[in-house]
Amino acid sequence: MIYIFDGSLPGLLTAVFEWFERKPGKAVLKSIEMFQPEAFAESFTVITDSAKADRVWTGLQKKLTKASLRKFYCSYLSEIPEASNHLFHFSIYIFKHEIGAEGNYGNEHIMALAKYAKSVEREKHRMEAFIRFQKTGDGLFYASIDPDFNVLPLISNHFKNRYADQQWVIYDLKRKYGLHYNLETVSEITIGFAEGINKQKPAPGLMDENEALYATLWKDYFKSANIVARKNTKLHVQHVPKRYWKYLTEKIDV
Repeated sequence: MIYIFDGSLPGLLTAVFEWFERKPGKAVLKSIEMFQPEAFAESFTVITDSAKADRVWTGLQKKLTKASLRKFYCSYLSEIPEASNHLFHFSIYIFKHEIGAEGNYGNEHIMALAKYAKSVEREKHRMEAFIRFQKTGDGLFYASIDPDFNVLPLISNHFKNRYADQQWVIYDLKRKYGLHYNLETVSEITIGFAEGINKQKPAPGLMDENEALYATLWKDYFKSANIVARKNTKLHVQHVPKRYWKYLTEKIDV
């Protein structure tokens, strides 16, 4: 039996509810985007139901530790195609066993979630470390990213607390949505970029008149603080992989 859902977290949780209602035996969960009809397999389309999803989430909160709930959420944010099926079977396993079952690392689904969550947490920390804002002409601080995983929901509090005194936007170019902080709250936004606009680096005319100066000063500081005799490129790349250099002001011209 193939369960088909809309790809959302409520849809996934609804699928877990439906499995316990229908008890079809062995089942595989696939998103509508990944589903391809199979000649000898039945399929069931899950209709997302917020009430059913809430019941499942409440149940998981009672059965799992906060650390395990975070692994669950991070695994969903990984957007890895296989993750949804592992989350589906992980949930079924948890509900069918006593509290503490998430500690059984002999279970393939528990192992998969640990692996996915670790990768997402690593990406989260790197985004928090490597994001660089540019000040626009209207005083807004803007940064664009295209992370491997959907980490915007995980970095929101970090930037809200660290940059509480300035308005900012962090925009995920790959997923086409972003976060906007207005000095009080953080909200999700989408931006309709005009054709020909450089989404990664806004045109100089849109930037604050001192932005280029600040960038130059930062590059000069970075160069002066660098000790050429102790340069270790291999170690440096281990800590700051090249795919993140595009976010760093000091690396733009490297």
